[in-house]
Amino acid sequence: MKQVVALVTGGASGLGEACIRRFVAQGAKAIILDRDTDRGKALAAELGDAVRYAQADVTSEADVQAAVNLAYETFGDLRVVVNCAGVAWAGRTVSKEGPHALDLFETVIKINLIGTFNVIRLAAARMSQNAPNAEGERGIIVNTASVAAFDGQIGQAAYSASKGGIVGMTLPIARDLSRLGIRVMTIAPGIFETPMVALMSDELKASLGSQIPFPARLGRPSEYAQLAQSIIENPFLNGEVIRLDGAVRMSSR
Repeated sequence: MKQVVALVTGGASGLGEACIRRFVAQGAKAIILDRDTDRGKALAAELGDAVRYAQADVTSEADVQAAVNLAYETFGDLRVVVNCAGVAWAGRTVSKEGPHALDLFETVIKINLIGTFNVIRLAAARMSQNAPNAEGERGIIVNTASVAAFDGQIGQAAYSASKGGIVGMTLPIARDLSRLGIRVMTIAPGIFETPMVALMSDELKASLGSQIPFPARLGRPSEYAQLAQSIIENPFLNGEVIRLDGAVRMSSR
């Protein structure tokens, strides 16, 4: 990890923040890419010279390209990208208010799926210029899907579609980038202790945790970061989606 320069989207909170903290603690350098300026700057200030913050929207080509450039200009070859940025808005296909708002569906797809691909394509183009290591590897990209890609619940049409898209593009992108020596993996987390879940009542969080076979609790962001590091360190992991969910299979609601 001491050789790693990583860019983490959504890196100011939740799963992304956990990755930033773990990577830096083990000697890596990192770029926090996030829209939340206050949290991003605060985390960068806390962690010191090994970290820089890039205020960016993952759907913006200019923003993402600037963050990629910042990594190279500040720390050298960008070798790792972890895509954690996303939203989880919900709505039924038809509700008492009428049909699902089309702009809401489009927004979820744009941020979660198109935003992830935007980061992949721009980072991979720059990574392709890296000198290969002894394995011929030039970079590693880790994406974040969700168990909702497989077990979408009522109200999750947009969210499940966006995460299913990330699952579906993992293998073809890994194949596309294989000639460049860039690996692509996806983690599909279950129910984790993220800022979105933090807004729920303790009773609801306990109920969610009890649905997980073992361990019967919510996932910890540090466990996501641990798996991301394992992917970085294992050169034979490529083109696959790993469920990280305590064996949960979500019910319809």
